[in-house]
Amino acid sequence: MPELSRIERPSVRVTRTLLPAVEKRMAELFDARFNADDTPLTRDALVAAMADCDVLVPTVTDTIDASIIAAAPPRLKLIASYGAGVNHIDLAAAKAKGIMVTNTPGVFTDDTADLTMALILNVPRRLGEGHRAMRNGEWSGWSPTGMLGHRIGGKTLGIIGLGRIGEAVAMRAKAFGMNIIYNKRSRLPASVEDELGVTFEPDIDRLVARSDIITLHCPLTADTDKIINADRIAHMKPNAYVINSSRGELIDEDALIEALQSGRIAGAGLDVYTHEPAVDSRFLSIPNAVLLPHLGSATVEGREASGERVITNIRVWADGHRPPDQVLEGWQ
Repeated sequence: MPELSRIERPSVRVTRTLLPAVEKRMAELFDARFNADDTPLTRDALVAAMADCDVLVPTVTDTIDASIIAAAPPRLKLIASYGAGVNHIDLAAAKAKGIMVTNTPGVFTDDTADLTMALILNVPRRLGEGHRAMRNGEWSGWSPTGMLGHRIGGKTLGIIGLGRIGEAVAMRAKAFGMNIIYNKRSRLPASVEDELGVTFEPDIDRLVARSDIITLHCPLTADTDKIINADRIAHMKPNAYVINSSRGELIDEDALIEALQSGRIAGAGLDVYTHEPAVDSRFLSIPNAVLLPHLGSATVEGREASGERVITNIRVWADGHRPPDQVLEGWQ
């Protein structure tokens, strides 16, 4: 890793509006400039923002690709991303140019797990449909066969990707009496499986076929892109539900929409989409699809904690030390 030198008051450019407490602290510690109206920056605006700063603070809405990194001046030495995901940053290009990248991992674990559990409850019990019926004045009163859903106790929850968030979801699902199976690249120790109440399923196709509810918590890679596709949907139970609060690209949306429209599966709960903020309009007319506007990390506590982690990373870097949340691999 290149030798780090101390910077007394680094120039910091923030691409989106952060919580007031976070911006106030940044302004106290750094020569910080903010995005007052919270409008996402264009590519040209991103390049302009990097032109005279030591540190860029982007969010997941900013695509920092190789061409943008190539336009960065020598002065820019740190990209302190606000959020856990780094798919929006070309890490190889940053490393090649000697720009360090940090993120804020683990901050939103409980927030995202809570929202995932809310969808796991919401979709089988048809709460979204019930809410719309009430809003539209369509409820005609209680009936023994009206708006029947499914209980989740005793059902099998298949978790694809058992990292921090997946484990937190498993802990919540265990409390609801669900049977939990999981898939990940490396099996957990038996003691951890016992604590979480989970069973390893090494074959994703078998996990999909066994599960009543499938929830995705894996990173987006070449291997996980469209991990839920037409072939896997064909193996699902007809009363199965799909939950995604991870990355929109993990699901082949065309295949999912066809399965929902045809009744091949029972429903879906989505907080992320392939082309955010655009959402495929076909989803909007599917009654058994619960759609949320990427709320997984949307808590005051989580967003403040993420900002605090960004500040810590910048301060440690500015003091000439390696920041705690450095992302790039291969630095020596």
